[in-house]
Amino acid sequence: MSNFRFKALEIAQARHALPVAPPADRVSDFYASHVFNNEVMRALLSPEAYLKMTQAIETGGKIDRDIADEVANAMKSWATSKGATHYTHWFQPLTGSTAEKHDAFFDITMEGKAIEKFKASALVQQEPDASSFPSGGLRNTFEARGYTGWDPGSPAFLMDNGAGGKTLCIPSVFISYTGEALDYKTPLLKAVHALDKAATAVCQFFDRNVSKVTPTLGAEQEYFLVDKALFLARPDLVMAGRTVFGHSPARGQQLEDHYFGTIPPRVNAFMVDFEFEAMKLGIPVRTRHNEVAPGQFEVAPTFEEVNLAIDHNALLMDLMEKVAERHSFKVLFHEKPFAGINGSGKHNNWSMGTDTGVNLLGPSTKPKESLRFLTFVVNVVKAVHDNADLLRASIASAGNEFRLGANEAPPAIMSVFLGETLTKALEDLENKSEISLQKGDNVYYKLGINRIPSLLRDNTDRNRTSPFAFTGNKFEFRAVGGGANSASTMIVLNTIVADQLAKFKIELDARLANGEKKELAVVDILKQYYRETKRILFEGNGYSDEWVEEAARRGLSNIKSTPEALGVYTKPESISLFERVGVLNHREVEARYEIELEKYIKNVQIESRVVGDLAMNHVVSTALKYQNKLAETAKALVDIGMTAEAEPVKDIIREISTRVVAIKNGVEEMTETRKRANNTSNTHETARIYATEVKDFFDKIRYHVDKLELVIDDEDWPLVKYREMLFIK
Repeated sequence: MSNFRFKALEIAQARHALPVAPPADRVSDFYASHVFNNEVMRALLSPEAYLKMTQAIETGGKIDRDIADEVANAMKSWATSKGATHYTHWFQPLTGSTAEKHDAFFDITMEGKAIEKFKASALVQQEPDASSFPSGGLRNTFEARGYTGWDPGSPAFLMDNGAGGKTLCIPSVFISYTGEALDYKTPLLKAVHALDKAATAVCQFFDRNVSKVTPTLGAEQEYFLVDKALFLARPDLVMAGRTVFGHSPARGQQLEDHYFGTIPPRVNAFMVDFEFEAMKLGIPVRTRHNEVAPGQFEVAPTFEEVNLAIDHNALLMDLMEKVAERHSFKVLFHEKPFAGINGSGKHNNWSMGTDTGVNLLGPSTKPKESLRFLTFVVNVVKAVHDNADLLRASIASAGNEFRLGANEAPPAIMSVFLGETLTKALEDLENKSEISLQKGDNVYYKLGINRIPSLLRDNTDRNRTSPFAFTGNKFEFRAVGGGANSASTMIVLNTIVADQLAKFKIELDARLANGEKKELAVVDILKQYYRETKRILFEGNGYSDEWVEEAARRGLSNIKSTPEALGVYTKPESISLFERVGVLNHREVEARYEIELEKYIKNVQIESRVVGDLAMNHVVSTALKYQNKLAETAKALVDIGMTAEAEPVKDIIREISTRVVAIKNGVEEMTETRKRANNTSNTHETARIYATEVKDFFDKIRYHVDKLELVIDDEDWPLVKYREMLFIK
C-alpha cells in the first residue's frame, strides 16, 4: 500500500507501551526535587535572608537588592549542582503559551577565564526584546524594549532540556518599556491582591484575626491523545490543532464505555511518565482517568494558590507535550479536535481561604460562620450576575466557539447552580430572614447489600451542565476551554468578586454608621442581593433547548460569537471596573481586546486555508481519480451488455460529481469572502466577517467531504479516519 495513511497506521499499530521507572520508591522522596522552594531556601540562605524572603512572599513586600544577591547566588549554586547550564525568565505573553530566552550562567573574565555568574540584576530583571509578541498597540516594532521581572511568589524550577543539561526557569511578569502589562501574570497578581484586600476587609466583620485571604484554584485538564504518525498524516491537526473533516465512526461515545474505563497500556505509561516529571516540578497532580470521548483523558491537581496553580497548569501542558514525544503521542488541547464527540474543557475549581485556615466557601452549622459563608456565596453570585457578559468574554476563543453549547459543555449563557440545600437556605433567608443552613443528620444510601459499607450522600449535588456551579466548598467554572490559559478567566473572576466585596463593605459600613445591628444589616443586604440576582440561578439541564428559551425570557445574554463576546471588554463599564479595582488601565484593556480579536482572526483564517487546501488537494483530487475508475468500470459493463448493472455505478459517479462541484464552489466562495474580510480596514469588521461568513463555509464544505469519505474506496481515501485516530492506541 503506497497510501501515506496506511503507512502511518502500520507504524501506529506496531507501537507498544514504554517501560517507565519511578525516580524513587516514594513520591515524597522526589516531589519538588527540581524546585527552588522553602526547604531549599532554608538550607542555602542565611537566616536573615530566608526570613525576609518568606515575609516578602507572604505579604507581597519588596525584596532588597542585598537579599536578591544572596538569593541569586543560592539559586545558581543549587541549579548548577543539579546540572543546569542556563537560566531564563519564564513568562506568559498574550500568545496564550509560555515563553523563554535561555542565557548561560558562564561569563568570561578579563583574563579570558570562564566562570559561573548570576547576580541579582539577572534574577530580578531581563530584557528579552520580545518585540514580536502581540502588544495590541502598546508599543511599536521599533520600540522593541520590553522587560521581564521576577515573581518570587512562584518558585523557580529546573526544566530538563531532554538532549542534555537543564535550565533554571524563573517565573516572571512581562511589561513594556512604558510599564504596561504584556502578559497574563501581571494583571492576575493585581486581581489577586485586590481580592485579598476586599475579602479580608469583609472577613473582619466576622473575625478580626483574619489578615489575609488567598484565592485558590484546581484546574482539571482534559486532553486527547493521538499517535504521532497518525497526527502527522492529518495536515489539519498539524496546522490547526483540530480535524476540519472526518465522518463520525459507527462507534463513537454512544456506548459510554470509555468514561472511567481501563486506561490503555501505552496511555497509562505516558500518564505515569509525565506525572513523575510533574512531581519533580512540584505540580501536585493526583487524578487521572479516561474521559467521555474515545481517545480523551483528564488530569487533575490538588488545589493551590491561584497564581501558582496557573503557572503549574501552563507548565504541565508544556511538560505533557514534551513527554508525549517520548511515547510517540501528540497531545491535543484544542477545545474541539473531533466533530461528533465531546470536546475538552479546563474546569476551574475556585475558592477563597483565610490565613486562619478557613475556606470561605465551606458551609458551617454555626450561625456566625453560616452568615459569613452566605455572605461570600451571595456576593460571588451577585458578581457573576452583574458581570456575566465579562465572564463570558474571558472564555471566548476560536476553539471554544466549537464547544460551548454543543450538548457536551455549558452553553454560552452564564448561569449559576447552587444545589437544593443552598437554594433552600437562600429562599429562607429571603422569605423568613433566617439562616437555615443546617447539615442535619447524615443521609446514607440503603443499598440492601450487607457487605457494602453505608455510603454518605453529599448535601450538594453536581450539575455538569452548569457553567458556574457550587460543588460543596467551591465554585466550578466549567466553561473554560481546554487550550486556554486560565489566567484570562481568573483575572476577571477575582476582579469582579473583589469589586463586589468592596461594594458590600461600603454598603454595610453605611448601615452600621446609622446604628443598625451588624447581623441584621448583613441579612438585609444579602436578601436584597439575592432578589436582584436570582434570575441567574438555574438548577436544570443547561444543555436543553428549553433552557435557552427560558434564559431569553429571564433576560440573560446568550453571546455565541467570539468577536461579540470580546467586545464586552471595551465597554465603558468594563474599563471602569478594571481601572477602579486597579487591575488593568484603559490602554491595557484596549490592547487585550485587539490582541484577542487578531488571534481569533488568524486562527479562523488558518483553518479556512486548511479547509481549502485539504478539500482541493486531497479530497477532490482523490474523488476525481476514483471517479475515473468507476467510469471505466461503467463503460466496461455497458460494453459487454450489462447496461442495467452499470446504473448503480453511474449513480455513484453522479454523486461524486455533485459533491465535487459543491466543494469547489464552496472553497472558491470562501476564499473570496476571506479576501473581502482581509481587505477591511477595521479589525472588528474583519473578525465579524470571519465569524459570521467565512466560518459558515466550514460545515457546508465539510458535509460534502464527509459524504465522499463514505463513497470512495477505503484503500484510496487519503486522510486518516476518525475510527483510526480515536481507537488505535
